[in-house]
Amino acid sequence: MTGHLIFENVTRRFGSFTAVSDVTLEIQKGECFSLLGPSGCGKTTLLRMAAGFEKPDSGRILLNGKDITALPPDKRPVNTVFQNYALFPHLTVRQNIAFGPKIAKWSKAETGREVDRMLNLVDLTAHADKKPAQLSGGQKQRVAIARALVNKPEVLLLDEPLAALDLKLRQRLLVELDAIHDEVGITFIYVTHDQGEAMSFSDRIAVMNKGKIVQTGPPAEIYETPRSSFVAAFIGDTNFIDGKIIEGTGQAFSRCEVEGLGIISVDNDQPVKTGDKVYLSLRPEKILLSSLKPSAAPLENIISGKVEDVIYFGSHTRYWVRCGDWRICAEVQHRNFLLDEKPPTWNDEVWLRWHANDAFLLDQYREEDEALLTLPETP
Repeated sequence: MTGHLIFENVTRRFGSFTAVSDVTLEIQKGECFSLLGPSGCGKTTLLRMAAGFEKPDSGRILLNGKDITALPPDKRPVNTVFQNYALFPHLTVRQNIAFGPKIAKWSKAETGREVDRMLNLVDLTAHADKKPAQLSGGQKQRVAIARALVNKPEVLLLDEPLAALDLKLRQRLLVELDAIHDEVGITFIYVTHDQGEAMSFSDRIAVMNKGKIVQTGPPAEIYETPRSSFVAAFIGDTNFIDGKIIEGTGQAFSRCEVEGLGIISVDNDQPVKTGDKVYLSLRPEKILLSSLKPSAAPLENIISGKVEDVIYFGSHTRYWVRCGDWRICAEVQHRNFLLDEKPPTWNDEVWLRWHANDAFLLDQYREEDEALLTLPETP
């Protein structure tokens, strides 16, 4: 392994509970890397082991080729930004940022120079003499980031740093975090349960479940080609369709019989043979919805149904359509001014169309993924 930060067969238990189970992970220098998964999946425990706050029961952690498994937190070139900011309320912004250099006994000139640089980096120069109580949530988080960066760590660990902020502020700070990363160029490891944050911020993502890493890759790869029903359901929303291959073995595409829906074409992105039971993930935005029956092109699937539910989101509308025994979700983007046309509504007959390439064959369904195998229902 040649990565910057490496977890090598790391396991951490708390009594009878295994929080992290035999995880091997390689993170490259300068990456924005996210650990993503549901609550209790082990992502924060993995982060705390990187920081030195937890020690693995087995395995080791390497940084720049050096074993840091037994090093205490203050001896590691790693800093952490916490969800609750952890600022000193009695100190000003400048004094909070200067705390680390002061402990490290930097010279007054060097401390002042680096603190000014950090204030400028996070755009807080005008607020340098304020105390945390006088700042907004977003400003407090930027102080916490500046305080973590001023010591020039090799790795910055971010433990759900935006979870306490409202949606608009989270979106803005994600852009700012990305700009800060580009400026400082160090390795960022970002823990979150928010798929949108991980997808928009990361160079690569490790999806975790029950203490294990179930898939690692760039955001687009994980979204478009999930390896399991768990990943497909956790990263965004999807429709799950199961059926049986009836023809097409050894070819690029197969015909699949779906009980209660009919026969559809599927892309053989995994080896299949006649008689195989298959599981498909079909994202709502891949489906075209229309009030009139569209003309069929080769390898396109066209089915009819009745609208059961509609939710308007501003930029798009989601439709839940009853198609035989199946309830399928389709997403319609509002590219044109919506009030100039009459969109489909409840109980309307509609047509759904998607290409065989747009549904992805998954690894076989597992019972432990059952809770995530359905698209969120309408309220």
